[in-house]
Amino acid sequence: MPGRAEGGALGTYLRVMHFGPHLLLAALEGLVTSAVLALTALGLSLVFGVMRVVNVAHGEFFMLGAVLAWAISTAISGHPAIGFVAALVIAPLLVGLVAFLSEWLVLRRLNYNPESTIVATIGILYIIQQLALTFYGPEARPVEPPFSYRILLPWFGYSGYKLSVVAASAILLVITWLVLTRTRIGLIMRATQYDRETAQAFGIPVERVYAGVFAVGAMLAAIAAVLIVPISQAHYLMGQDPLLLSFIVVIIGGLGSLRGTVVAAILIGLSDGIISMFFSPTLAKIIATLVVAMVLVFRPQGLFGTTPR
Repeated sequence: MPGRAEGGALGTYLRVMHFGPHLLLAALEGLVTSAVLALTALGLSLVFGVMRVVNVAHGEFFMLGAVLAWAISTAISGHPAIGFVAALVIAPLLVGLVAFLSEWLVLRRLNYNPESTIVATIGILYIIQQLALTFYGPEARPVEPPFSYRILLPWFGYSGYKLSVVAASAILLVITWLVLTRTRIGLIMRATQYDRETAQAFGIPVERVYAGVFAVGAMLAAIAAVLIVPISQAHYLMGQDPLLLSFIVVIIGGLGSLRGTVVAAILIGLSDGIISMFFSPTLAKIIATLVVAMVLVFRPQGLFGTTPR
């Protein structure tokens, strides 16, 4: 009997030792995906929540941030951290400027009509994509990470930079929450979101608010792209998956809900990492699509969204 007990304990230990490293690695990779996805989806959610505009070009703002990050980091010589920090500051500002001009030249002239703005943002998508193909090229190009330190964990060492992406995303999400809930800017945004006409009657410059929100949404996507591009590569078609996953996150979490966006991004990211590790990436996408379908059927406003009045 003691021998059987010892054998059973040894078998359990060996199974944990075999399964544990894969599960930990999948969870860590899923957290990195969740961090980038939360920032990207938050930008999409803000734009729809305040402006009621479905920004189909959101993924291309993500791509543009990555491409600009490559251009800026390669143009600056010296330690990779210098070029990366410069890209982290300059690329989102340039993307925000492009988004601001797009809002001013296109969306404002359509009076933010929901159907018209969908068509318009599809046009913006193709314009940005083709400009990137023309001036950047079809090649996927890497960006060197600012540091390559590895943190020792049980079973293996893990990239310190990837963990820093998770930390940076968490800090930005907290800052966004504070701005939305604790500042006058956030109050103005929420007032514009709830009732555009009343906000205008009280002297709030609604068009300026919309321009700022559209630019900030694009900048969040660009920041996410700059953070992820040292892990992946910059490519002119890389905006498609972030756009699709952002829509999935926003639908599940609830349009305009910061809490819902974060929770849904964590769920999608972790499930994608774990299912992709043990089964296949295709199965992960199928399950995510099924979850979206169930949410649309049983809770159309999302897990944390509110029912329109």
